[in-house]
Amino acid sequence: MEALQFWFEPASTYSYVAAMRIEEECARAGVPLEWKPFLLGPIFAAQQGIKDSPFNVNPVRGRYMWRDLERLCAKYGIPWRKPTIFPRNTVLAARVCCAAPTGEVVRAIYRANFAEDLDIADALVLAKIVGAEPVGRALSPAVKAQLRVNTDEATRLGIFGAPNFLVGGELFFGQDRMDDAIAWARRDA
Repeated sequence: MEALQFWFEPASTYSYVAAMRIEEECARAGVPLEWKPFLLGPIFAAQQGIKDSPFNVNPVRGRYMWRDLERLCAKYGIPWRKPTIFPRNTVLAARVCCAAPTGEVVRAIYRANFAEDLDIADALVLAKIVGAEPVGRALSPAVKAQLRVNTDEATRLGIFGAPNFLVGGELFFGQDRMDDAIAWARRDA
């Protein structure tokens, strides 16, 4: 069975919902999972010419997204608190996810941003959340390069937002496509 790649950005609101659910859903379905952090900023700049979240650029879309997030978090029992800063700088948080690509680390970072309103751009905050060791590794040239490789690969794959699920070359966009991606991974099982 092919692994499901979960492409996510730590500032992405809808990736938060998916990240809090995906590991359990993949385990239940017997689908191997790979965590693939990347940065949306360079993709938005190259594809859309914007240097901010599309939800900030388009206030109507932004208002809808915040209300939708409230509903989704209530539906799935996910803790929710609108961040006072959006989007936060997530370069270091994404590097930490590259350094320690586990559900535990990814969920801790998302909870900090979207349930506790903590500054995930701050190395000390991240160290309190996930420990000093992965934060230290995140500063290494190898991990910095890995995040660049992941972001370049996301661009090559045609990723234009987050989250995305990739199974055997098939791309599924949006947290509401997680079940479809899992089913695709199981199609030959």
